[in-house]
Amino acid sequence: MMQKKTSLAALTLAALGVVYGDIGTSPLYAVKEVFLLGHVPIDHDSIMGVLSLMFWALTLVVSLKYVLLVLRADNHGEGGVIALLALALSAVGDRVGLRARVALLGLFGTAIFFGDGVITPAISVLSAVEGLSLIAPSMDRLVLPVSLAVLTALFAVQRLGTARVGRAFGPVTLVWFVAIALVALPHIASNPHVLLAVNPWYALHFFAQHGFVAFVVLGAVVLCVTGGEALYADMGHFGAKPIRIAWYGLVMPALLINYFGQGALLLANPKAAENPFYLMVPQWALWPMVILATMATVIASQALISALFSVVKQAIQLGYLPRMHILHTSVRDTGQIYVPVVNWGLYAAVVFAVLMFGSSGKLAAAYGIAVTVNMSITTILTFFVIRYAWKLNPVLCVAATAFFLVIDLAFLGANLLKVIDGGWFPLVIGAVMFMLISTWQRGRALVRQHLRDDALNLSEFLDGVFYSPPARVPGTAVFLTPDVGMTPNALLHNLKHNKVLHEYNLFVTARTHEVPWIGFQKRVEIEQLGHDCWQVILNFGFKNDPDVPEALSQLTSRGVPLDEMDTSYFLSRDSVMPTVGSGMSAWREKLFASMHRNAADTADFLGLPANRVVELGSKVEI
Repeated sequence: MMQKKTSLAALTLAALGVVYGDIGTSPLYAVKEVFLLGHVPIDHDSIMGVLSLMFWALTLVVSLKYVLLVLRADNHGEGGVIALLALALSAVGDRVGLRARVALLGLFGTAIFFGDGVITPAISVLSAVEGLSLIAPSMDRLVLPVSLAVLTALFAVQRLGTARVGRAFGPVTLVWFVAIALVALPHIASNPHVLLAVNPWYALHFFAQHGFVAFVVLGAVVLCVTGGEALYADMGHFGAKPIRIAWYGLVMPALLINYFGQGALLLANPKAAENPFYLMVPQWALWPMVILATMATVIASQALISALFSVVKQAIQLGYLPRMHILHTSVRDTGQIYVPVVNWGLYAAVVFAVLMFGSSGKLAAAYGIAVTVNMSITTILTFFVIRYAWKLNPVLCVAATAFFLVIDLAFLGANLLKVIDGGWFPLVIGAVMFMLISTWQRGRALVRQHLRDDALNLSEFLDGVFYSPPARVPGTAVFLTPDVGMTPNALLHNLKHNKVLHEYNLFVTARTHEVPWIGFQKRVEIEQLGHDCWQVILNFGFKNDPDVPEALSQLTSRGVPLDEMDTSYFLSRDSVMPTVGSGMSAWREKLFASMHRNAADTADFLGLPANRVVELGSKVEI
């Protein structure tokens, strides 16, 4: 029993660092941005109204929507946009039109997540380092160089893996939440009246008093819930229970205490709106708080970078992105991965954002859009899960979805007003990523259709081959083919050029399913084709590593010889040539062909031993 409690405590502590790093650093800039907009006066009613809005935003969006409801929509224990998309697609089943629209929505949610991945490190680190200017005004010129140095170091160490650093995430974040609560308590004690802001009347009065201006202010209020989507995205690492315990037991109380402390400070000194978070801190504690805040923002950034690596891997598995070189940084944890192309592409975009916007205040305009789009898409996808998979009452499903969607769309609408001021940035990133994802998906579908149309039936082809059999050579040949029952081009080339057939032949199709994990007991399906030939289907989840040799090793117990020294893997490498009338516009054809040429080697992605791979090419026109 004691071990269970210790295990849960350890998971809860780890969840603090990975899950709550982003939302935990929101107090650095959320309240400041509300009042620096200049739309509302810094008076009693406005301060109480804004605090009430923040309290209810955290309560409804994070506590109720994500922690209580969305965490229940797990895909075999996994969460996040990709997992939710796979779950929603499975739920709608064979409804072709609906399935296409759900896929489109989920893919855009995946694409816009990359915009969030660029903005979060930039605004988090900048907002922490900006505390230097309060220590000494002359240090203001150091904010950008120090921020860029911190970000450069962060991305440079990604190749080493996050296992060692991860162990320090929880304790540091624990100290952070305790610290932000402690610095706020004296201000609340001096003005306990601020606690009355939990009354929703103040929020309603704020809207009644300011009308459309209050709606505009929602674009900054939403900053207090940015990072809430991480609760669902990181569920697979820790499970729902530790995430809930951490939220209700520490994170939410600490955040609310800090926000109310900033509000109490503003009631006493409206001029503190310049930077209420750091101005709450005693002068002697400024240096430690800047250092602690920088560490906390690095952790928040690290968690998002790791999540992006995971999203990219899952998208590759499901066929939404081209193959990329993926390095595993841990021998024990398959989730610890490093994707060099993503890492340095993200770094370049983050540096560009820091240099272009120059301050956390200007970046705040760009931040909310990516988060609110993601929140809205999560709500819609969850509807398909609760309606078609859980089969709940239709009226209840529509009512619950409408309630949360109204909140999400209100925040999204307020942020769309900031498109010109910087909101365009994550939208451009999302649009570019969506173009790449949709082009790759459509191109792959056209190529596979072309191959199916021209392919020979495998059983009929083998019957013809063995009517007058070629010479058989020792060893086992593994032919990888995208579709079951299709004669691979590599086999045709082998017979044409070498005039031989291996003694044993496996025709292997690897399938990725809309579930995160598939165990070894369901990994392999095999069918005897005769003449020592077998049709093999390998089943992988979108979070499994598609290691073909490891999966095929199970066949030895079924009488299939697979000696590593005399097994050869044959791949059909297709050179894609764009043609007119292929089903895509000319520029997308060329883009797909370029992506196809630059994709990482299939052998590397499938875990095949490089020294045992024979590559035989063929040309496919789309």
